[in-house]
Amino acid sequence: MLSHSEINDAAALVGSRLKPTPHIAWPMLAEATGAKIWVKHENHLPTGAFKIRGGITFVDWLSKTRPDCPGVVTATRGNHGQSMARAATAAGLEARILVPHGNSVEKNAAMRSFGANLIEFGSDFDEARMEAGRISREEGLFFVPPFHKELVRGVSTCAFEFLSDAPKLDAVYVPIGCGSGICGMISVRDALGLGTKVVGVVSAGAPTIALSVKADRLVETNSASTFADGVAVRVPFKEPLDVISRSAERIVEVSEKAIADAIRLYFRATHNVAEGAGAAALAAVMQERESVRGKNVGVILSGGNIDTDWFIKVLTGGIPEPR
Repeated sequence: MLSHSEINDAAALVGSRLKPTPHIAWPMLAEATGAKIWVKHENHLPTGAFKIRGGITFVDWLSKTRPDCPGVVTATRGNHGQSMARAATAAGLEARILVPHGNSVEKNAAMRSFGANLIEFGSDFDEARMEAGRISREEGLFFVPPFHKELVRGVSTCAFEFLSDAPKLDAVYVPIGCGSGICGMISVRDALGLGTKVVGVVSAGAPTIALSVKADRLVETNSASTFADGVAVRVPFKEPLDVISRSAERIVEVSEKAIADAIRLYFRATHNVAEGAGAAALAAVMQERESVRGKNVGVILSGGNIDTDWFIKVLTGGIPEPR
């Protein structure tokens, strides 16, 4: 999907704005899984999540190709919205960000702090996305879709840092929402000529990508019921599905309990805070620990933006109810 030169250019741009995030092999994760687990700590970025990278490349591209554009409009559950608000307002653009009703209170506050004009609309991400498209058509703001080459180019820099600097990985597990993260990982893996297996991870409560890969066609679901809001998507997109179907090793579905267990393990073993989507990759490794035993495995801790009440519930042994 991306050429080596496109990835290098993105790495230079993002690297001029952000320091690389660390990748750490935590011994207590090895004890829990039987594998050497390398964690790519995207939770250490200024917005607490990997999406910040895509905002940088997207707004840079937009400013060059549409210099008269007054602003952007997009839909999000939080991390993409922080990224776009931060990058757009820094470029002097309006950032109209739509979220579904009942969205994370703390992610909403973070988006506003980065300059977002936040609007609540609809019952889930996909309804908010449709409204963002309507606003774009009627008001002239540039619609930022959930999946776009410039977003993938930006988030691919996470994979570029990881696969360039970490020891050779047998496999890397990547959470899937709309697909930019895993497509960026696959692009970098292929550009570097590595044999690392790329494994996608979805919530069992939001299995649209898993169902679509299995059926070899786009399969929408009626709901996306998971507290891992970063992967709570019910409408898939063709371009990422084509990449995933062709080049991912497999898709693993993980339960709400498994995600909560992984959040607890991250905190106990590393004292890092992971949100639901951020812990999904580790949950999948735990689920497949017999097959990864003795191997070098990478996981993307894609974000740490979990609301306080949910985090307290998880740490005390519970599972949050999806909003």
